[in-house]
Amino acid sequence: MAAFLEFCHLVWRAVLDEDNLVAIDNALAWYHAERQIFQDEGIVDTFSLPRQHSMVHYRHLIQEFAAPNGLCSSITESKHIKAVKEPWRRSSRFEALRQMLIINERLDKLAVMCVYFRVRGMLAGTWFDPPLPINRPPSEEQHRKDDEDDDGSDVDVPRHDILGEVTLAKVPFPPKTYSRNLHILARESGHPRLPELLRRFLYEQTTINPTHTPEDAPLELCPRYHGKVFTYPSAVAEFYAPSDLSGIGADTGLPGFRRMHVARALLFMSVRYWDMVYPCALVNWYSAVGTAPDPDTGLWVVTPDVDYNNRLVESVVHVDCLLRGAHLIGKLNGNEFIPRGMKHTDTLDIFPSFFVNKYADHHSHEIAF
Repeated sequence: MAAFLEFCHLVWRAVLDEDNLVAIDNALAWYHAERQIFQDEGIVDTFSLPRQHSMVHYRHLIQEFAAPNGLCSSITESKHIKAVKEPWRRSSRFEALRQMLIINERLDKLAVMCVYFRVRGMLAGTWFDPPLPINRPPSEEQHRKDDEDDDGSDVDVPRHDILGEVTLAKVPFPPKTYSRNLHILARESGHPRLPELLRRFLYEQTTINPTHTPEDAPLELCPRYHGKVFTYPSAVAEFYAPSDLSGIGADTGLPGFRRMHVARALLFMSVRYWDMVYPCALVNWYSAVGTAPDPDTGLWVVTPDVDYNNRLVESVVHVDCLLRGAHLIGKLNGNEFIPRGMKHTDTLDIFPSFFVNKYADHHSHEIAF
């Protein structure tokens, strides 16, 4: 399964270079080698599934026609439904071909009309909204004015150098759910070191050219915080996967997962200090096991970090340090079994180590390799 998913995610990418083509060949060879056991054990006599057979043609077709970019192999069937089956159902079944062609022609015209209306702002809002001004094409005078105003400076363009952004929920927890007093919150949430960790976080955020890391800074150098702490039920991660990770903003000398860390968010918070709002999260850290992914699954293995007192290593980080959510799969050692009665909410507390699932989605596969 890992070999098949590796192949699927590789050919899904928007940009493919020679290294990717070699990786596609390796994943295909891996898949053909792993599936042989089904034939050796007599489960199947031969592998004749059309879509599995089509995998051997991907490299040649990519070189001929460029990257598929997520093109589904079922697209011909879906287009057949839209262009043939649905018009057939709308026809009278008598000399249906002419009726089907007229239906398709009218649907195309309606689609073009909708695009035209949206460009002119005629489909925005609802029936109860006031009418919007009609967007008319610019006049020659306006074109001339724009040319005169053009001083050759940079223009605003959509930014894709920021590959991920995490924002807190809009509404915090009410005070009766989580106290907004820092010390009471630390006691209620079961994280007694929260006041100290928040001071170290503020030291990192407010000190210009700090001489210490937040973990090693003397506590007397860290600012005290006496304001309110707002806690949030969740955060939203938005990310962009351009198939080119050169702008992710971490250690560009290390490929894939080696440049990042896994952390478990324990609390989402925001604090105001010196009229500046700091959205942050209390996290505990996980470290990778070894220097390469697991050879059987192709997935990285991580374990929770603990200090010399066998306590989980925690810290407060700015939400801008977070890229996206990670899917962790519990990993047992040896012949261990999952405990009976275990709930899914206990997963991160029970398993000693975890696989980082790079097959969760397209974006995960591009960063967790």
